[in-house]
Amino acid sequence: MSELLDWRQVLSKDPIHPLLAVADPALTFFTKKDLLDQDPGNIFDLWDCPEVNKIVRKQLEDGSWKYPGAQKNQYPAHHYPLAETWKVFRVLVDQYGLTREHPSCQRAAEFLFSCQTNEGDIRGMIGSQYATYYTGAIMSLLIKAGYEMDPRIKKGFQWLLSMRQDDGGWTIPILTVELSGKERNRLTSQEADPVQPDKTKPFSHNWTGMVLRAFAAHPTYRYSEAAVHAANLLKSRFFEPDVYSSYKAADHWLRFQFPFWWNNLVSALDSLSLIGLPAVDLDIQNALDWLIDHQESDGAWSVSYSKIHKSAGSKKYQLNRSWITLAICRIFKRFYS
Repeated sequence: MSELLDWRQVLSKDPIHPLLAVADPALTFFTKKDLLDQDPGNIFDLWDCPEVNKIVRKQLEDGSWKYPGAQKNQYPAHHYPLAETWKVFRVLVDQYGLTREHPSCQRAAEFLFSCQTNEGDIRGMIGSQYATYYTGAIMSLLIKAGYEMDPRIKKGFQWLLSMRQDDGGWTIPILTVELSGKERNRLTSQEADPVQPDKTKPFSHNWTGMVLRAFAAHPTYRYSEAAVHAANLLKSRFFEPDVYSSYKAADHWLRFQFPFWWNNLVSALDSLSLIGLPAVDLDIQNALDWLIDHQESDGAWSVSYSKIHKSAGSKKYQLNRSWITLAICRIFKRFYS
């Protein structure tokens, strides 16, 4: 019990009550399991809940999900299924804990792996261009789903390591070269050879943060020299604007999502806490202090503290707020236990 109290005592308000007050079986399950160290029940019951069954019913034969919006002509042909499957797979793995033991998760994983090239990257999110950030983010989910020892994951890590900038971080290779908007659009929407990166350019904290999730999720790679070095680069940029024009504003650090998508303060701290950086580190302590100072009156946190991102008071917003609170609590528990 003393370990439990340690991390909660650094907060001004106890966040457990607002989490357990939400009538969501998945949120209750992971609050008990991850924060209270209680028996949460059988996860197979969670896998059979109506929310999961509703998602699974829409899965296609090849393991993908159909993109619901208008589909413009885009290269490659699997772009839209890949984008939608990544979106859905995040929910199944991060909110409902599905692993390869669940047949739907297994089919989805095989579809995602089918988008892996011979080089090792998962390609199709930005045409035929290298997407380091999505490769890392998708790999993190596959690792959580039980594929950490799969040779395709090892191949993915080898590719990610080969794509580092000279400073040891990552960016999107196409951003490292001077291109007109028209040329960039052509390269990301039509068949084209992938642009090779200029590795002398500086890393991007936004895209390093997404890549680093794969390393943080893996029981071995999280302790690698490359992961620790990149983690130190990432924390050095907390609250700063990115060096590239894409997602440049510093306010992007303060817009939170769960399951994670873009890099932000919470998703970055989640990775750093798994990699093992200490809470006494000055950059990390400043970030944790910011979260402590911005905890709200009911013990939870808001979806966004950004001036450029609006938030709403809908039912979906309130549930997102609870999942973000759970993610923040996991971070505090790792750093302070």
